Amino acid sequence: MSKKIIIGSRGSKLALLYAQQAKDKIIENTDLSNDDILIKSITTKGDEVQDIRLSELGGKGMFSSNIEKELKLKNIDIAVHALKDMPANETKGLMTNTFLERNDPREILITKNNKKLKELDQKSIIGTSSFRREFQIKKIRQDLKCKLIRGNVDTRIRKLNEGMYDAIILSYAGIKFLKFKNEISEIFSAAEIIPSAGQGIIALQCRENDNEMISILNKINHEETHKRAHLERNILKVLDGDCETAIGAHSVIEGDKIIVEAELFSLDGKQRFYEKKVGNLNEFRELGKEVGILLKTKSNNSYKR
Repeated sequence: MSKKIIIGSRGSKLALLYAQQAKDKIIENTDLSNDDILIKSITTKGDEVQDIRLSELGGKGMFSSNIEKELKLKNIDIAVHALKDMPANETKGLMTNTFLERNDPREILITKNNKKLKELDQKSIIGTSSFRREFQIKKIRQDLKCKLIRGNVDTRIRKLNEGMYDAIILSYAGIKFLKFKNEISEIFSAAEIIPSAGQGIIALQCRENDNEMISILNKINHEETHKRAHLERNILKVLDGDCETAIGAHSVIEGDKIIVEAELFSLDGKQRFYEKKVGNLNEFRELGKEVGILLKTKSNNSYKR
């Protein structure tokens, strides 16, 4: 390489750990050394504003747009994102086609007194910034109150310990990376609470005409995660999924089959539309579109009644 490769990432502790994992994978699978690759921290709009929902700021792109801008300007060569924070449709001129092996996609609960969700006192306050999580929790416990919480994982745990919330719900992957596993009060199965599409997946993005980076990224792409990522994102594409659209989607691979469970909530969270499908592994993209169309049809028919 004639110049150093620059990896761009959000500046949060967790995002920088993801970027380091990407760097390590590149070193492991190419002739590049530690000195050949730099990590650049980039402030995003989602990090700057912490007291309102992302949907009010402009949606999922609040965590990726500044990083993508740096990529388009050629200030960085590779962008690292948590896939669940990316808009469903690709930004023109860029490509997201490389994914590291999926981390645990499940959701976890942290409470002050180590109680499980069903053991919490009546009308306990749960901290979440996600409509999906709010509606899923209400499906289990209608009496619980959900209150907006934003910020990094350690900030959210601090707010819980200060008594601002009775419990918080987070993704298991982030908790594991940041070594907060001993804080966990309950782990939900992916069937109990269907995760966000792409949850637990680190996505790597480059310019679509940068053949050198594409060649490097192809060497570290995890094939099974690649299929699951595209399937789940295709559901979002059909449903125009963003922060305000409460969608859960999770897939697993068994032999030559891929199984997906997905749910879509109405805007007020009172209606839930659900699909579970099994398809051939090599038809992962089509399966995602099919499930998205089925959910959209169910939702549209419900509104026509």
